[in-house]
Amino acid sequence: MTITSEICQLRTTDLAESIRFYTAGLGLTLEFQYEDFYAGIRAGHSVLHLKRVDEKDPSIEFVDHGDHFHLYLETNDVAAAADALKRNGVRRGRSPRRACGGANEARRQAL
Repeated sequence: MTITSEICQLRTTDLAESIRFYTAGLGLTLEFQYEDFYAGIRAGHSVLHLKRVDEKDPSIEFVDHGDHFHLYLETNDVAAAADALKRNGVRRGRSPRRACGGANEARRQAL
């Protein structure tokens, strides 16, 4: 047996807004949508799933407070990506910077 990929599932209280964020804001592609309950977003060779829930994920505040992340997206030009996100109206973030491990990152928050 070989594991060939992984798919993360993110919970959201507003599926339509989350789809808009990932497609219009980040430029990713809607792979599929099942009614107003579930959707798949394609990012290159990966897909992330969005699941509508009735209550806000309680881990969001914990993760935000600890300066952690639920999802990292990789790009070949972090500065250009950060500029594109800003032009697309993606709010809350920090300018690109060198992170531990040598990666360049620019933080953005979905909702």
